[in-house]
Amino acid sequence: MGIGSMADSGDRRPLRSGWTTDTCAAAAAAAAFEGWLSGRFPEHVAVTLPRGGIASLAIVGAERTADGAACGVIKDAGDDPDVTHGAEVRAMVTARPSGTGISFHAGEGVGTVTLPGLPLEVGEPAINPGPRAMIRDALHDVAERFDADADVAVTVAIPGGEALAAKTLNGRLGIRGGLSILGTTGIVVPFSCAAWIHSIHRGIDVARAAGLVHVAAATGSTSEAAVRAFYGLPDEALIDMGDFVGGTLKYLRRHPVPRLSLAGGFAKLVKLAQGHAYLHSSRSRVDIAKLSERLAEVGASASAVTEARCATSAAQVLALAEAEGAPLADAVATAAREQAVAWLDPSVAVEVLVFDRRGRLVGQADG
Repeated sequence: MGIGSMADSGDRRPLRSGWTTDTCAAAAAAAAFEGWLSGRFPEHVAVTLPRGGIASLAIVGAERTADGAACGVIKDAGDDPDVTHGAEVRAMVTARPSGTGISFHAGEGVGTVTLPGLPLEVGEPAINPGPRAMIRDALHDVAERFDADADVAVTVAIPGGEALAAKTLNGRLGIRGGLSILGTTGIVVPFSCAAWIHSIHRGIDVARAAGLVHVAAATGSTSEAAVRAFYGLPDEALIDMGDFVGGTLKYLRRHPVPRLSLAGGFAKLVKLAQGHAYLHSSRSRVDIAKLSERLAEVGASASAVTEARCATSAAQVLALAEAEGAPLADAVATAAREQAVAWLDPSVAVEVLVFDRRGRLVGQADG
């Protein structure tokens, strides 16, 4: 069901793209509405994508009741490691009084918004505005074909979605009881990490809406746990930015917070200090030669610097620095902070905290 491909940087095999949950929900809703109006369910449904193009999806589990109908679509995320790949996205449509239009409801496995800051009001089903528009368009297309009015309640469900949501950041964003129905293009691009970036943005929105004055963005679980314990921060103040430090800072430039702590492992923050905005190993590498020069600048012995030049990892260089009492991690934190400050509004107070693999604070810079 994937609708495109891209080259994998490792083995160059083509990677299949797939469909977002909003495309699946729109197709399921359209099929259910058609089945309700005509008494016959289609085997496939074509829906228009937000940026043009058509998606054709297979329908499963069609059923008709006294006042409505329901259908499902098995989500195919292509070759993207999407947590909802293989899940069934179901939509039930039930009749509403004439002229009342379309309403949206959360079924099994679809969450409810419980915190302000998201693009939906508290208490609303976690079906984002873009997906709602896509579902409306699909229903209006069916209504036009059958000369009917689109006055229906749409209940979207993802059976097992509450368990899947535990693998996402939904709980931190205040989405309780299940997953979100997301999507902007209708297409899942393999390894684009769109859902992760979306979570970063919404996490910042939730923190701002809660009035939090201190937010911490971490590169991984160890540094996140360490900075949480260091400051006693609540969940809503923690942003799991992973390798997307540039994307995090770019969004914070437009949506600033009073105080920002950037927390990460030594190697990740060396990359930031060396000017990299995306910290994944597929796109950035630690420059050992430059790191060795910095080791010399902080007073390490010539023998340690010579050994550092032959190191194969940033951790080895840090170990050499610590053996000599050279403040290399502080210097890296300072350089990383300078990079971050350049992205942000001057009103944001920025600090960088460097943690080792055990969660021990080894370097800090707060300006």
